[in-house]
Amino acid sequence: MKKVIIMLFLAFGFSQVSNAQIDFGIKGGVNYNSESIKETGQDVFSGAKSKTGYHAGIWLRFKLPVVGFYIRPELVYTNLENEVFYKTAAKTTTHTFQKIDIPVLLGKKIFGIGNVYIGPSFQYILDSDFSISDISSVDSKGFTMGLQFGGGVEFGKLGIDVRWERAFSGIESSLASTLGNVNYDTRINQIIVGLSYKF
Repeated sequence: MKKVIIMLFLAFGFSQVSNAQIDFGIKGGVNYNSESIKETGQDVFSGAKSKTGYHAGIWLRFKLPVVGFYIRPELVYTNLENEVFYKTAAKTTTHTFQKIDIPVLLGKKIFGIGNVYIGPSFQYILDSDFSISDISSVDSKGFTMGLQFGGGVEFGKLGIDVRWERAFSGIESSLASTLGNVNYDTRINQIIVGLSYKF
């Protein structure tokens, strides 16, 4: 009897998922962070240059009935890098940070294969570091929020998209160096190119 009841619940659950028109899949790609470190404390950095990063994650797509739009939440790991000249040690160093992105996008299909979307992106900074030993520790953990918008095309199960992301506020960070504690600010302003696969 228990098995019959479980099977009925599973059948009901699958029918609801089918009626809700839910798609899901994986994604990955490259990120170009076009705005680098903005110094807010002592003048110890110069010549900031952006480097290409990467991302990987999962996505869902819930089609909204009647109105023709959909909601697409994602869970994405992102690694970004910037190259700066560290004046104190007269060395070039790479500033790397990792974050978890949770964009929640409102989208619409166009021309059968195209998509356009816009929405907030919630971000949690996991870690941040410099590539030279002169800077012993970095603290830049915390939540930030930004905006993403863009578009893409789908060919069967494969999709490709291009997005622009702009943070609403900078990431306040601090580092320990030979000068003591130095505060700095990194504002995310990036182009994201992604490839997705739908199961």
